Amino acid sequence: MIVNFHVFVSFLSLSFLLNVSHAASKGVSALVLDCGSTNVAKDSDGRAWEPDAKYLLPGKKSITANAEIQDPSLSSQVPYMTARIFQSEASYQFPLQNSTSRTLLRLHFYPSSYPNLDISKSYFSVVAGGVTLLNNFSASLAAEALSQAYFIKEYHLAPSESPILEVTFRPSDTQPQAFAFINGIEVISSPNLFDQDPVLVGSAGWGSDDFESATTVPIGTTSMEAMFRLNVGGQYIPPTKDSDGLLRSWYDDSLYIYGAGRGVALTANTTVNYKGLPSYMAPLDVYESYRSMGAFVDVNKNSNLTWIFQVDPNFMYLIRFHWCDSEMTKPNQRVFDIFINNKTATSEVDIYAWMHSMSTPTVRDYVVQVSNKSGDPQLWVTLHPSDKTKAEFSDVLLNGLEIFKLSDNAKSNLAGPNPTISDMMKSYQEALLAPKSYESSVKSHSFTVLITGAAGGAAAFGVAAAVFLVAYKRKKRVHGVDTGSSWLPISWNSNSTTAKTSTSGRSVGGTAISSDAACNCRYFTLPEIKNATKNFDESNVIGVGGFGKVYKGVIDGETKVAIKRSNPSSEQGVNEFQTEIEMLSRLRHRHLVSLIGFCEDNGEMILVYDYMGHGTLREHLYKGNKITLSWKQRLEICIGAARGLHYLHTGAKYTIIHRDVKTTNILLDEKWVAKVSDFGLSKTGPNMNKGHVSTVVKGSFGYLDPEYFRRQQLTEKSDVYSFGVVLFEVLGGRPALNPNLPKEQVSLADWAQRCAKNMTIEEIIDPQLKGKITQNCLKKFVDTAEKCLSDHGIERPSMGDVLWNLEFALQLQEYPDGGGRNTATATGSVDLDSVEEGIDHHSLIAKHRSTLSLGEDNDNTDDVFSQIVNPMGR
Repeated sequence: MIVNFHVFVSFLSLSFLLNVSHAASKGVSALVLDCGSTNVAKDSDGRAWEPDAKYLLPGKKSITANAEIQDPSLSSQVPYMTARIFQSEASYQFPLQNSTSRTLLRLHFYPSSYPNLDISKSYFSVVAGGVTLLNNFSASLAAEALSQAYFIKEYHLAPSESPILEVTFRPSDTQPQAFAFINGIEVISSPNLFDQDPVLVGSAGWGSDDFESATTVPIGTTSMEAMFRLNVGGQYIPPTKDSDGLLRSWYDDSLYIYGAGRGVALTANTTVNYKGLPSYMAPLDVYESYRSMGAFVDVNKNSNLTWIFQVDPNFMYLIRFHWCDSEMTKPNQRVFDIFINNKTATSEVDIYAWMHSMSTPTVRDYVVQVSNKSGDPQLWVTLHPSDKTKAEFSDVLLNGLEIFKLSDNAKSNLAGPNPTISDMMKSYQEALLAPKSYESSVKSHSFTVLITGAAGGAAAFGVAAAVFLVAYKRKKRVHGVDTGSSWLPISWNSNSTTAKTSTSGRSVGGTAISSDAACNCRYFTLPEIKNATKNFDESNVIGVGGFGKVYKGVIDGETKVAIKRSNPSSEQGVNEFQTEIEMLSRLRHRHLVSLIGFCEDNGEMILVYDYMGHGTLREHLYKGNKITLSWKQRLEICIGAARGLHYLHTGAKYTIIHRDVKTTNILLDEKWVAKVSDFGLSKTGPNMNKGHVSTVVKGSFGYLDPEYFRRQQLTEKSDVYSFGVVLFEVLGGRPALNPNLPKEQVSLADWAQRCAKNMTIEEIIDPQLKGKITQNCLKKFVDTAEKCLSDHGIERPSMGDVLWNLEFALQLQEYPDGGGRNTATATGSVDLDSVEEGIDHHSLIAKHRSTLSLGEDNDNTDDVFSQIVNPMGR
């Protein structure tokens, strides 16, 4: 398993919150144990944890230990700084208040350093109530793979005839000096969360009326492991706000959404009550927030909302959908289909028709089998508007989503494999411990991988690895991206700082290029480069950058290439040279420039790229530009560049921050496809637990993120700021900095923000574009660019949001009557902000949805929008 550390950042701030609710105050029986402690202790939220000794079966040996290191990520010492150690099999016995109901069991692990113990040798199994929860489990490996200091597992155990729950810890027989340990245990009497057998996916027929007649899977005696719990369209809900004291955390769903089509996240404008649904199913906050696709029929009918989750293979999974439609007032207004792993779960879902009233919560469960045939077990949950009933609106709806792993056919096993640290993470750790230096015949430099220190955090529940791995897997499948195994980020070769040999057998010189990078690109000799450029003839120079001159060349007789030659006096040198090779040799994306190969010979550092026939974006924007770009062309170029940057931020294995986004680094091929280039200043790292990389400020003036400049803390939002400048550069057809202009106009970013604030944006528009941009498109474009330039990174949109907004702006340009501020109807006009941001969205829905269609009979699919009905078909 491979972990996306950028995604981990989003969970770090939530660590330990799983323990902050007071179950006893809500009337739920809860046993909360600080294992290894001798006294009642309170955590940082005032919750009391009692010692565990009296629940141990007598005669079984165990020892207590205190952790030698308190990781900075621990927000409380209790229960993690004490541990119960088992060097032979031992068991707890916990009294159950109600053995006829399920028992919620949480296990807390902090695989730290304990006196006279090697935590890496801790392999053990855990059996609870006869169900194997963990088998040959290594908490150390799990934490290492997750880059977490601690984590939590959550299980829902089937009812038992016994009033006692026995939990057994058994050190592995196959590992020498193995031992088991536990830091904290919670035992909670659970209400009847699973009162109906779920529907087997693919058996529900083709209508909502078939739901009750579909094949169901009996789960009364099945135990479960909680894997994911999402408040769809809403914010994180901590355990303090969970219903009925069940201490559940409900997480933001946006990390799991596939692609840029995120729809709109909204809050109900009507009062939501349970109306017969048991309150313990979910807190009201879940039913008061939701995600839909918005009010644009032309977009929705060719799109869907898809979430992707990484799971363990060879298990069945229960997927629970939470719905509460607070918009629709009659049947057949919003009807949609549900697909799970490309199989129909149910068709023609009409929440109002099901419930016969507005704002009435409901829950539906489905089960799907996940095999290991693909080698990459995943759950894809897709909602797509149904066209069979000719519903009034083309839209979908979801409020909450939970995923549980079911015990296997023998009803006795929930254990999955240990998560394993990737080779990439190993290489980074080696680089941290022993940063490598390398030499070239030009200069001697020392290169250190700059990443922040590892820190921990608690996963929500279940296999904590899956919580983070899913986002990596979801992002990995960006449309049009090579899904091979040779993706970046860099896997440094820690065993060599001297010459390498490429697959062709040629020496790569003194620079330490990893073997993976060498295998993924071609090594050129200096005579080959000279021959391609006619000995670096000045007539072949097509550009000059921070690294050096760029020459047009021809290799292999007919292949046009761009050859970038290092200037020895340039501030960019061997570090940038190696970064570019390591990154681009393994990045494959339609909107990233492709690296063909490199040359490091006789003191030269040379990079060879695909030739971009139309040069840089900047060449086509300013006075004396080669070709005047239409507004639609400019929008499509911006969308392409945004896709490339979005992939860097979320699609590669770790977050990649470009750090030098500008119009000269956006290249255009013969078909005007935009490609992001120049990765010499880029930063990447698996450890983004602080949300940033502290680094020396680099970039280009006029595009430089002011927050990055002030704090010297680099985040992906720094790229968003720079891209905001690019957007205004595209709109205004002028440089980011122009000292010849009046003082208030020198900085494009400052001037554009001032114009936007004063509603005088017309002053900034390129004269060649005036009168050619629709009002709605201009508003959406300017709003997007303005938000990118927010002073604080946290207020800026993600590149995924920027991409979606630009795609939407293009639709508004091509179909000016399809929606927006000037779309007249019998009852008023549509406000773009209402549609996209949820402002007055509810009153808009009933009045204007049907007027926004571009024609129901239009079968032409606009490929700007990447979402399609069949996600697995990609």
